[in-house]
Amino acid sequence: MKILYAIQGTGNGHLSRSMDIVPLLKQMADVDVLVSGTQGDLVLPFPVKYKFNGFGFIFGKSGGVDLWKTFYKSRFRNFLKEVNKVPVQEYDLVINDFEPVSAWACYMKDKPCIGLSHQAAVLGENTPKPDDTDMIGKLILKNYAPVTVQYGFHFKAFDENTFTPVIRKQVREQKTSFKGHYTVYLPAYDDDRLIKRLSEFKDVEWDVFSKHNKKVLKHKNVSIQPIDNEKFIKSMAQSAGVLCGAGFETPAEALFMKKKLLVIPMKSQYEQHLNAAALKSMGVPVIKSLKPKHDEIIHKWLEKGKVIEVDYQDNTQEILEYVVARHSVAALSLMKA
Repeated sequence: MKILYAIQGTGNGHLSRSMDIVPLLKQMADVDVLVSGTQGDLVLPFPVKYKFNGFGFIFGKSGGVDLWKTFYKSRFRNFLKEVNKVPVQEYDLVINDFEPVSAWACYMKDKPCIGLSHQAAVLGENTPKPDDTDMIGKLILKNYAPVTVQYGFHFKAFDENTFTPVIRKQVREQKTSFKGHYTVYLPAYDDDRLIKRLSEFKDVEWDVFSKHNKKVLKHKNVSIQPIDNEKFIKSMAQSAGVLCGAGFETPAEALFMKKKLLVIPMKSQYEQHLNAAALKSMGVPVIKSLKPKHDEIIHKWLEKGKVIEVDYQDNTQEILEYVVARHSVAALSLMKA
């Protein structure tokens, strides 16, 4: 059986999850990997057959997605050319982690596409929702990467066909300790803004991982270093807590490591506001920005923040076996018969 596994390459979350999923899929079938998107920082430990620009989102520097740059760099005509290049009809099964090129190729060629992503879970009937609904954001989540059937990952199994997070092996095997610093990953903020705000919490050592800087620098109690997967995981494992955006993988890994967590959802990113609502329902504190009006919540978190207990079992192989068996060519033939 031939499987095309397609990964969204904007940010690091989808890429990090693929590090566990792809090797397991390769034990079940002949697997080719497709990645689209240009803002990921991780080097994948397996070959990527198809690389595309796709239709990704561009991070800003003041807390959100830069919608103008996203639109400017989208190059819709080029996106359509990429869609036409993907030979999805050559594969028995297409599994898609919120990746638009292969999803639209399947849609246009009437090929079944199996969604296996966090985004498949966030709009579920029973998932917590923010007070304000972003209709454009909701529309994007529903139509960005259309699939035939979907399975989702979330912080809790809120709905049927929703599973708890894939915690990569590298994180599961990491020894945790307490060195007292706080690990920070807020890619939508520039370094100057982070240094200015975080240095005001003078009794705290902040270990910031930055998408905007290629060298290590130190300013008072704030250290800045470029993204490095191994260093980031080690920093989290040894930290007193994690301050990050309301993405999926980093908060899930922080919870798994039993670190107290504080999240700031990106502006103009409805998925992150959905994530924040789910985390808030579990007891994780959420703030809207790094502005001084939220200092009281940050101080309270630093002084009295609690670890939220979760049970993220290693069931990735069982999930993949279930999905592949349910949607393999032989299974589909039996269903039609």
